[in-house]
Amino acid sequence: MFALFFTFFLIGLFGFGGGYAMLSMIQGEVVTAHHWMTMGEFTDIVAVSQMTPGPIGINSATYVGYTAMVNGGGAPWMGVLGSLTATFAVTLPSFILMLLISKFLMQYKHHPIVEHVFLGLRPAVVGLLAAACLLLMTPDNFSTPTESPWQFYISVAIFIGTIIACRVYKMNPIHVLLACALIGILLF
Repeated sequence: MFALFFTFFLIGLFGFGGGYAMLSMIQGEVVTAHHWMTMGEFTDIVAVSQMTPGPIGINSATYVGYTAMVNGGGAPWMGVLGSLTATFAVTLPSFILMLLISKFLMQYKHHPIVEHVFLGLRPAVVGLLAAACLLLMTPDNFSTPTESPWQFYISVAIFIGTIIACRVYKMNPIHVLLACALIGILLF
């Protein structure tokens, strides 16, 4: 249990780049270094982690913790304890870091340098969100006017409708998502 905690604590501490960047670290530790599972089992865990809601790195830690404990001869309740341990360990470094940053931020938030840093970060965040939005505007998601005109024009209308609903009418994003899902079910 301690090895599981320590391994996932280090992965959480040095897993820069998000969950997908963590996957190679997790694989190196649990398959190659500790032999807690086979590569086939790890591949299955990655597939399940992608399909379940939540960050893939945390989902993987949860499933790996369970599988490692059960493969080590533990009872299913030990697997649950392994899941909790790995999940807690992988998120603990980020939690500690955010506590330290928030303490620092609250103390120095009105300092001119900190204010200028945040003024510079705002357009960068908007740019990253816009880039993510543009990357999702693919024929797989929207189709094309020549391939499937109905799907393309409905997709564009839904896209424009969500912008108007959120920006102009200030609708709750969850309600917008549910409305879009309903429209998709009815029209596709």
